[in-house]
Amino acid sequence: MRKLSFNYLNADLSAGLVVFLVALPLCLGVALASGAPLISGVVAGIVGGIVVGLISGSQLGVSGPAAGLTVIVLNAITEIGLYESFLTAVVLAGVFQLIFGLLKAGVIGYYFPSSVIKGMLTAIGIIIILKQIPHAMGIDLDYIGDEDFIQKDGQNTFSELFRISELFNEGALTIGIVSLGIMILWEQDFIKKNKILSLFPGALLAVIVGIILNNGLLSFPPVFHLESVHLVNLPVINSLDDFTNLFQLPNFAAITNPLIWKTGIVIAIIASLETLLSVEATDKLDPDSRITPTNRELIAQGTGNIVSGLLGGIPVTQVIVRSSANIQSGGKTNLSTIIHGLLLLICTVSIPIFLNQIPLASLAVVLIMVGYKLAKPSIFKQLYQEGQDQFVPFVVTVIAVVFTDLLKGIGIGLIVAMVYVLYTNYKGSISFLRDGKSVLIQFNKDIFYFNKSELKQKLAELDEGDMVYVDGVKASFIDHDIYLTLEEFQKEVISRNINVQLKGINKEKTKIR
Repeated sequence: MRKLSFNYLNADLSAGLVVFLVALPLCLGVALASGAPLISGVVAGIVGGIVVGLISGSQLGVSGPAAGLTVIVLNAITEIGLYESFLTAVVLAGVFQLIFGLLKAGVIGYYFPSSVIKGMLTAIGIIIILKQIPHAMGIDLDYIGDEDFIQKDGQNTFSELFRISELFNEGALTIGIVSLGIMILWEQDFIKKNKILSLFPGALLAVIVGIILNNGLLSFPPVFHLESVHLVNLPVINSLDDFTNLFQLPNFAAITNPLIWKTGIVIAIIASLETLLSVEATDKLDPDSRITPTNRELIAQGTGNIVSGLLGGIPVTQVIVRSSANIQSGGKTNLSTIIHGLLLLICTVSIPIFLNQIPLASLAVVLIMVGYKLAKPSIFKQLYQEGQDQFVPFVVTVIAVVFTDLLKGIGIGLIVAMVYVLYTNYKGSISFLRDGKSVLIQFNKDIFYFNKSELKQKLAELDEGDMVYVDGVKASFIDHDIYLTLEEFQKEVISRNINVQLKGINKEKTKIR
């Protein structure tokens, strides 16, 4: 468990409050989409904030229920049939993640190129904006935490936007516009420099004004006042029994079911990948450039999933939306993450009636501002200036994530980035210089099998009577196919009166050390 730092209490308290406001509808939305009890999402959010926050080595990462697991969780609950049995799979997933951490599998996170990670961040920002615009206008047919292109209700990211003119709610639109105005105003320098106004987070003010506006609209035509479907919807706790009923225990008798083990390992793998991707992204956003120990993060996530499963919660991962909201709200240490978890717990138990007055339109605007900061146009300009090998994988990742989902999009972006790596290595690996009858073929870096066609082409261009020097001093590794090609060439050219001398090329270099 980590020692907490209170050196930045004001900043962490403010950021924790904003993350709480962002996390609340996402916890409910992910639970809804997963086919799990609504409160299970809040339980997972509380565990992600407090338990994972105390163990994780990440200063700014925030954990909770993730949209990327909704399909897996929904299918698993349907196949298993009993939610309590599914919770056993969540506990098992946590155990597997602990094992991953102890086996130091966190190193996988370091193999994702920065262009792909930046593409993921930008894509998430675009998705947030596109998905939350309908909610800001009162179109709440789809859950607020959806990130996939194809929605559960049969619509997609863009078709949902086309329905705005038909389905928008006048009251939600009014609240959304006012909330957006407040959020933009609170980003201005004169507000940030004001010692009094800067104490109040713009997100909190937007939510409070949204509640006041909605209640004030009671005197207007009914169409302006928001119904419960457009508001936060938490279960109300009136007694100790209500509180204890929030938590469900796993059915450990189901552990003999092979489907439970299969579900556990699938959740562990996907949750770990999403966590490692979020860790890389969060570290890149961190103004202080701190590096998260990834193996410790897997152990923290594993512990979180064990606790979440034991209390009736759905699986948790580190999630980029809440983490970026934390960073953009001025969070400094893991205390902000823990504060958000404590606020989820305290407010869910003590003031659910007040929370249930919060318009989803106000919360959608808070998320839209988070999305804009992730997907600023200046990011595209910056990557374009860094060169084609950075810009193309970045743009491909953005498009792929927006039109599919997070993991598929990252996979496509990673393939494109690897193609560029191979092309770059191929392009500058071999140089060919001729001076009369003297020819120098130089290996400028390590040589792999994909350089064989270029080498063969150069060797085929040699003339009778040439003196050929093949210099491999700069290469610490020479692929076995390349070595065989040179061996065969030495035998073939005897009849062509071509003299070949090799330097720095031997069979030892074909072995990986």
